Amino acid sequence: MHITITNDCVNCGACEAINPKIFSVDTYCAKVDNRFTKGNEQDCIDAALICPVNAIWIDDIYN
Repeated sequence: MHITITNDCVNCGACEAINPKIFSVDTYCAKVDNRFTKGNEQDCIDAALICPVNAIWIDDIYN
């Protein structure tokens, strides 16, 4: 699984609230640490679903 944050991010912090090990919010945009997605796939999916501006993209969901 590979996660990408688009420039549409509004820094709401919803993704970070779901899993701060994977997602972090800075001044400009959320960041993702793809090293921690394995084993946390459901958190990634939940973060993408809850994102108010659909700024979280999941690629290679089975990889």
